[in-house]
Amino acid sequence: MPDVSFVNLLVVVAVAVAAPLVVGYLPRLRVPAVVLEIVGGIIIGPSVLGWVRVDLPVAILALFGLAFLLFLAGLEIDVHRLRGRLLRFAVFGYLVTLVLGYGAGVSFTAAGWVSQPLLLAIALSATSLGLVVPVLKDAGQVHSQVGQTALAAASVADFAAIVLLSLFYSSSGGSTGSKVVVLAAFAGLVAVTGLVVSGAARSVRLGQVLVRLQDTTAEIRVRCAVLLLVAFTFLAEKFGLKSILGAFLAGAIVGLVGRDSSSHPRFRTKLEAIGYGFLIPVFFVSSGIRLDLTGLLHNPSALVRVPVFLLALLVVRGLPALLGLRANGPKSTLALGLLQATSLPFLVTVTQIGVALGKITPVTAAALVCAGLLSVLIFPLLALGILRRAKPEPAKPESPTTAEPVPEPHLM
Repeated sequence: MPDVSFVNLLVVVAVAVAAPLVVGYLPRLRVPAVVLEIVGGIIIGPSVLGWVRVDLPVAILALFGLAFLLFLAGLEIDVHRLRGRLLRFAVFGYLVTLVLGYGAGVSFTAAGWVSQPLLLAIALSATSLGLVVPVLKDAGQVHSQVGQTALAAASVADFAAIVLLSLFYSSSGGSTGSKVVVLAAFAGLVAVTGLVVSGAARSVRLGQVLVRLQDTTAEIRVRCAVLLLVAFTFLAEKFGLKSILGAFLAGAIVGLVGRDSSSHPRFRTKLEAIGYGFLIPVFFVSSGIRLDLTGLLHNPSALVRVPVFLLALLVVRGLPALLGLRANGPKSTLALGLLQATSLPFLVTVTQIGVALGKITPVTAAALVCAGLLSVLIFPLLALGILRRAKPEPAKPESPTTAEPVPEPHLM
């Protein structure tokens, strides 16, 4: 057995346990545990105490944590919700976001803060679906008009941002046209796999075997989901794409096939237990350890980037909510804009990729992540206060004559 120390991993896991306990003991704090996990990583990392570094065990588990985070994000996608007016609003809003984001990227490039306007536009274009859902649930607005609009917008933004990141910043060589061909080939493979998995799920005999084994030590459904996650991640890298795209699409396919959970009601709970109970916290704590907070604090001009990036996030993702002003009303539109501007996990992912590719400096990456931390702390709290005072309006059903067809799984 190789001589590997687990001391760093022990401290990382201890921080992962402490973060939700602090939230549990101080419920009025209203801070998501993920924020405390990153802050805890900053404190134990080189920027403050210097107790921990990201060694091999921490790096491997953090990589799995990132994959599982994107897998569970894909699991949240409901293709049956994305149709008609909601789909049109989400897609058009995202296009506006890209235009605003690229404009912000050009401005920051001129200031010497970033070297790739498109990378910054993609970084600012995502919405944390996993953070939006709890806010809507707390406000009792999940099934309201604004709730359905927020979920649709976040779903489209998450998927599109991951696809664009894989398309323009993948390891495959060649022109953008050749990368589109590669992406289309991968999407076709995902679609075929989805059809095969969906057909297998309808097999009566296989269904009986799965039901018999799903709650035993075999945990066969969980093993199949993990197999699909690892296979898609491997295939994405073989195609020269980002592994996060494979992880996200694996979750989307599992969510689509397992949408009717009457025969396996605890399946998602088990997957979330693996992700949120172990792997994902390691990713966030290690992200805090890697954060170059020292360089940010020692450079006052660099520290100014944090509020500027936060404002850019609010403008780039928040302003497109005005497209639904007539349908949602002023207060709900304001809440929707704040929710759309809430972003952290994807910012952490993009900044790590950008630093690895040499497209973003560590100081700029730290400023972007700090802006994401502030967005998670401020925007959902404000949106929750607005939504709690607003009377929920039920989502308007799409008429059969105007509803658009449900997108195919590989388009999600």
